[in-house]
Amino acid sequence: MTQAIVVKGLRKKFGQREVLHGLDFTVEPGTVFGVIGPNGAGKTTTMRCLLDIIRPSGGSISVLGQDPRRGGTALRRRIGYLPGELHLENRTTGRRMLEHFAAISGPVDERHVNDLADRLQLDLDRQTRKLSKGNKQKLGLLQAFMHKPELLVLDEPTSGLDPLVQQVFHAMVREAVDGGATVFLSSHVLSEVQQAADAVAILRDGDIVTVSTVAALRTAAVRQLRFNSIGTEAHDVGALLARVPGVANIAVRELPADGHASGTVEATATLSGHIQPLVQELARLHLTDLVLEEPDLEEAVLTLYTGGEAPSSMGNPQRAGHQPEGAHRA
Repeated sequence: MTQAIVVKGLRKKFGQREVLHGLDFTVEPGTVFGVIGPNGAGKTTTMRCLLDIIRPSGGSISVLGQDPRRGGTALRRRIGYLPGELHLENRTTGRRMLEHFAAISGPVDERHVNDLADRLQLDLDRQTRKLSKGNKQKLGLLQAFMHKPELLVLDEPTSGLDPLVQQVFHAMVREAVDGGATVFLSSHVLSEVQQAADAVAILRDGDIVTVSTVAALRTAAVRQLRFNSIGTEAHDVGALLARVPGVANIAVRELPADGHASGTVEATATLSGHIQPLVQELARLHLTDLVLEEPDLEEAVLTLYTGGEAPSSMGNPQRAGHQPEGAHRA
């Protein structure tokens, strides 16, 4: 099966400044591929190169099996695009604007358009100049989805949407994928990509730091651990934790008898990596309290954004010469 997107050595210069430094990634058909990174990382530039809105300075791109520079209107009709900065004609209604886009993208089922508008709670007969930012974003989403494209390219798709409409958007994405479409979306908000994406590329300063799955990111992220136990000396509890791979920042102390069972030991630590080795060791203790927090994915990705050292399981697959399970790369 032809891969939906194949990017090899993608570079882009604006004058003497290079903003993309040789990106390599592959997007499999029927998946959601998320690109996450801070503003200015190169997400929008990458998308515009994929769509031939701007031309790359080097490398190669294949979109739906074609070079976007040569695919022309036939290729563009197979793609739904939501730009990050959506500019709408003010002297028209949403419905007329969609009719204009339908003439470009090909036949559109009006019932499907009305159904999407109902789900998004969007009045298509209002003047676009009277629409709020959120409703303008809904209109942009509708024009991207309405012709049931094979590929959706969505730049910051939930910008301006309230949480309930965001959930509608995520349902629309899953339905499109279930129907065979591929989705390529960008965001600077991890939670958005976390909900939708099968694979995630983290972009920083025009470089791909890592390509991974959300599950792999979660495994590598740091969890906070706290527990109380009785019947074991504090130094023995500390030694037990020190044997567990990925456990760090260990602090152990005996709690005063007031309010606690005699001989209660409190331990705190951080865990990065798999839970099972920790569970096996903790089974040796008599626990009276245990808290293991959800991994802080925001903190893990922020480390990658700012150039801190990534956990070993999140290393750059292109540079390290291996590929995390479930990741997609050229």
